[in-house]
Amino acid sequence: MADSEKNGEGKQQDLTKLLIMTLASIVIMFIVFAGVNYVIMENLISQKISALPTSQEELAEGEGEEDELQKGIIVDLGDFILNLCDEAQKKYLKVNVAIEVTKKDTDFPETTEEKGGGHGGHGAPAPVDPMEAIQKEMNQYKPAIRDAVITNLSSKTSAELATAAGKELAKEQITNDINSILGGEREVLRVSFGQFIIQ
Repeated sequence: MADSEKNGEGKQQDLTKLLIMTLASIVIMFIVFAGVNYVIMENLISQKISALPTSQEELAEGEGEEDELQKGIIVDLGDFILNLCDEAQKKYLKVNVAIEVTKKDTDFPETTEEKGGGHGGHGAPAPVDPMEAIQKEMNQYKPAIRDAVITNLSSKTSAELATAAGKELAKEQITNDINSILGGEREVLRVSFGQFIIQ
C-alpha cells in the first residue's frame, strides 16, 4: 500500500515537473519570438527613416517636384455616355473626363507696359486673356481627343474598368493617344475621371 502511494506521488511529481517544463519552454519561446520580431521591426523602421530625405535641400527639391507635378492647364472634355465591350450583357459607362496639359512659355506673357501716365492709351489693343487663347487652341483638337477617349473606353469591359488598375491603364492609354494627337504642341500630364458610373 505504501509503495503504491509513493508510486502515485512520484507520478504526480513527474507530471508537475513536465507541466512546469512545458510552460517554461513556451514562455522562453515567446520571449525569443518577441525579441526577434522587435529586432526585425526596428531594422525595417530605421531603414525606412534613413531612406527619407533629411536635409533641407532634399526637402526643398522634393517640394519643387511636387510643384512641378501640379502645374498644368485643365481642359474639360465633358461627359461621355458609351457602350462597353461586355458580351454577356450590355453595359454602359457614364464618365466625365478632364485632361491636364503642359503650359508653353508663351501662354502667360509678362506685361512690361508702364501703367498710368501717357496719353490715355488710345489705340492700344485690348489684352488677350491667356486662358481664353489656350481654350481656343485646345478646341481644335477636342473632336479628335474625344474620339480617342470614346475608342479607348468602349473597347474595355465593365470588369476591366471596375478595378483601380483597369482605370489607371485606361488613363495611361488615353494619355498616349492624346499625346500623339497633340503632336508635341503640348503634353498630357494627367487624365482625370470626374464621374464614373457603370450600369
